[in-house]
Amino acid sequence: MGTAIYGGIEFRHPYTGTDDYNGEPWVTAMDLWPLYDEGDYTAFGLLFGVRNYAGFPPLAPGRGLPVDLSSGMRSALGPWVARGEMDGASWASWGELASIDPATGPEHYVGRVAWHKKSLPSTLHRQLVSRRWPPEVLSVVGEPPVDAGSNSERVEWTTGDLVCTYEPLTAGAVLGPGTHWPHVFAVMKALADRYGDDAVRLVVAFD
Repeated sequence: MGTAIYGGIEFRHPYTGTDDYNGEPWVTAMDLWPLYDEGDYTAFGLLFGVRNYAGFPPLAPGRGLPVDLSSGMRSALGPWVARGEMDGASWASWGELASIDPATGPEHYVGRVAWHKKSLPSTLHRQLVSRRWPPEVLSVVGEPPVDAGSNSERVEWTTGDLVCTYEPLTAGAVLGPGTHWPHVFAVMKALADRYGDDAVRLVVAFD
């Protein structure tokens, strides 16, 4: 059974703690799903330690829901988490997300190889690889056109009737162009430019 991500973006109201404001300190800005609609476990592992098959040092694993969670986000996530219907919950501030080194990678793997047949229907296969690729992977995808293990870019080639790709396992690749994460980060950065890096956070839960 697959794992999906739920949640959204919150910001801390700028008048919290003043006589001019008596509302909740954190406000829901928007749900996650219009910005992010993928199920990439490498990103889940890198950010929150969920399905961390690649072995990334996760940024914010298992923090649970914030105690001062906004009412909008609590109504969306709280009951599911309380009933044990979510695999885990956590959160990360924009300051933490913005500080991720794009060169960060797991200890044992350098990338992942994917392949599928040119003709449809076709099943996508993926395999994590270390610098020395397993013989069983090479026997399927053939030799890559470059030294993919030291390459920092996505590489694509064909072997017979297969379309093969190699993607490096770095934070810059896992969260960068070609994924949905730049949309999430653009909204968070825009809010952080107004309210501060630590006054904007991403709150998530997984099923």
